Amino acid sequence: MSANVSAPVEADLDVLIVGAGLSGVGAAWHLQHRCPDQSYLILESRESLGGTWDLFRYPGIRSDSDMYTFGYAFRPWTDGKVFADGPSIRNYVNDTAEEAGIAPNIRYQHKVVGAHWSTEDARWTVEVAVGESGAIKRYTAKFVFLCSGYYRYDRGYMPDFPGMADFKGDVIHPQLWPEGYDYAGKRVVVIGSGATAVTLVPAMSDKASHVTMLQRSPTYIAARPSVDKTADFLRKVLPAKTAYGLTRIKNVLQAILIFQMSRRWPDFVKKGVLKAIQEQLGEDFDVEKHFSPSYRPWDQRFCLAPEGDFFDVLKSGEASIVTDQIERFTENGILLKSGETLEADLIIPATGLEMQVGGGMDITVDGQPFVAPDHVTYRGMMLSDVPNLALAFGYTNASWTLKVDLTAERVCRLINHMKARNLDYVVPTPPEGLETLPLLDFSSGYVQRALPTLPRQGATPPWRTYQNYLQDMFAIRYGKLEDGHVRFGTAGDQVFRAGAPLTEAAE
Repeated sequence: MSANVSAPVEADLDVLIVGAGLSGVGAAWHLQHRCPDQSYLILESRESLGGTWDLFRYPGIRSDSDMYTFGYAFRPWTDGKVFADGPSIRNYVNDTAEEAGIAPNIRYQHKVVGAHWSTEDARWTVEVAVGESGAIKRYTAKFVFLCSGYYRYDRGYMPDFPGMADFKGDVIHPQLWPEGYDYAGKRVVVIGSGATAVTLVPAMSDKASHVTMLQRSPTYIAARPSVDKTADFLRKVLPAKTAYGLTRIKNVLQAILIFQMSRRWPDFVKKGVLKAIQEQLGEDFDVEKHFSPSYRPWDQRFCLAPEGDFFDVLKSGEASIVTDQIERFTENGILLKSGETLEADLIIPATGLEMQVGGGMDITVDGQPFVAPDHVTYRGMMLSDVPNLALAFGYTNASWTLKVDLTAERVCRLINHMKARNLDYVVPTPPEGLETLPLLDFSSGYVQRALPTLPRQGATPPWRTYQNYLQDMFAIRYGKLEDGHVRFGTAGDQVFRAGAPLTEAAE
């Protein structure tokens, strides 16, 4: 698809940021402070900022990462709650945008539908559907920063369960939760065992008559304190920013330690997790059946239960857990493969997300369509043979914002480097025959479903995406920009190659 040349150009900018969520607002802050001479706008498809934390409104919505690392490095999290609820995070992002003067640079109901690079002009032409009418406007920009997340906003993943049409109650996907929905007194079945399910079960137990979590297979769940005593102490004796920084470092190191232990001694970590759950639920609870996954710790994300709230409602009888498979929906609930029936008034398929790159926009480079699996990621933040475009893509084993902050720093370094040397673009160029691997080494269902449609990663650095903050910090923050893996150029350069052959490594 070529750019819509009939639509007027609204503005020619240095940087266009796509998405006004946690990542987009953070990227704008870095631009303002590290590249103050650069003009920018944030284009947001929805009517308000906040991204995930404005979209998701299901009961109990909260972060499953601690806010001392999930918050911005440049703006201390002072709320006190380690795992913050959705509204608190949304307010945090909103306050950041207001206080930093970012808010006036956000354009709402501006959905990016296409981005087209021209080497001749060294510019992106970005097509935007505006408002309810979807009228197309165009923006041009030297650099595009995709901060639109990694999943579809308009729908979540919904399996085609047999007999769904027969069920007489309500079926609501958490991603599309209707605000104000009354579930008081209802029998609720939550399908799934991920972070959303583990959040919903205790959050709904006080009003629902009973909540059942139905899982096909167990996941790792660990209780965590909702207050960080170290952070509280440091705030009493040190300036807020210093206390926040030290707590952040402590939590980063702690997360790295736990992850490395999980990789090196998975059986030891698993045994410790199951022992802690058994102590929470008592000797009579079948922990092995309901909480012993078949995969190693951190092959999927750990689910966290603040103050053990998930285990508390199981122990009290307000909620229960069933490990079984669905035969079909019935008029009054769900028939399981075992023959048992779960009666329900409300069924919540917490069955995950649909992943996609760049919000599903159409991307071309010098007229050639962008096909994601044909490209590899560079330092987990750019794509091979795609100039002047960066992705905000966080960690799977740690707080999302840690990597996004580093990515924004690197983008600003690149922009300043090009300006100082009168260069117009930078493009990652992989070596011929680079062996590739799936983008994510993660066994979660939503990741496995999406892998064939996503870019890949290289088997060697800097094409390999490492899930290690300290390693990335030194490489991204301090590593050479002209590292032999990117090419810089000026407008009108000979069109660069579409990409060298890549080979898939043995998996």
